[in-house]
Amino acid sequence: MAYFTKEQIKEAKKIDLLSYLQAKNPDELLYDNKNTYKTRTHDSLKISNGMWYWFSRGIGGNSALEYLIQVENYSFTDAVSHLINEKGIEKRQVILKEKEKAERLILPEKSSSNYKAMAYLVARGISKNIVDECINKGYIYQDSSNNNVVFVGFDEKNNPRYAGIRGTNATRYMHDAYGSDKTYSFKLSSITPKNTVHLFESAIDLLSYATIKELKNEKWYEENLLSLAGIYQPSKDIKESKTPKTLTNFLKNNPKINTIFLHFDNDNAGRIATKAIENSLSDSYKIIDDPPKYGKDFNDFLMKIRLDSKKKNMKIVDKFSF
Repeated sequence: MAYFTKEQIKEAKKIDLLSYLQAKNPDELLYDNKNTYKTRTHDSLKISNGMWYWFSRGIGGNSALEYLIQVENYSFTDAVSHLINEKGIEKRQVILKEKEKAERLILPEKSSSNYKAMAYLVARGISKNIVDECINKGYIYQDSSNNNVVFVGFDEKNNPRYAGIRGTNATRYMHDAYGSDKTYSFKLSSITPKNTVHLFESAIDLLSYATIKELKNEKWYEENLLSLAGIYQPSKDIKESKTPKTLTNFLKNNPKINTIFLHFDNDNAGRIATKAIENSLSDSYKIIDDPPKYGKDFNDFLMKIRLDSKKKNMKIVDKFSF
């Protein structure tokens, strides 16, 4: 077995994929757009700001070493040996400037259509009107490679900083785009000043809650709705748990907030997460635990409401049938 020193491994890890391909296989590189390249062999493998991400496989990294292992199927030792023995590669550590850091998220390419994303969300009971508005604002779109639905989160300057990708078929594929910062996960902000915020585990739950509000003829767009991009995992000792950075950032930028509604799942993880946030923030904010009244999550609750409404309408039709 080959032996490498820590310094040799460190040097191998410094070689970014763009530099490697430019030096050793330039024909494999194709310019995509706005400082982004893709590879000729895998057109969904994008390279940008020192990072690469293979969208069709849901894998990525920062270095040529990771590329050789994950894409070219090199063993770790063969990949390191290959890189340290190659000549003519500029071994450089990519240092991102502040402006570049804000742009390092690699968003999946947009499809020319949002049909499958819309069909998937509507099938989950979510309001077409709400989905349409999110699409028009760029909060939701369909990717071109796999027709997945993408939920985008923006920072205070309206720069995309987070993208959650979810399959629109039966695979239940769920992944964050490479470079995603969960500080800026998917949210819908109130169009009017509000001193409350509603917190959800996922974008689907958030949209389900908004739909329930719409069904009740309530103004969902006058609420602050914030998702955590997945279940918040507190410390084993709840008293030592930190507040999710998504929520911390939102509260920092919205100092008038005084009440937090927690709409977490009706499972053990959801209940523990609720207790952790209550423990960490109840001294400064009014915390209201408001889980779904039916099912595991708010999408289950919404689907139950849809089903009950459908049954009720069917009974009315039957009553007047001849």
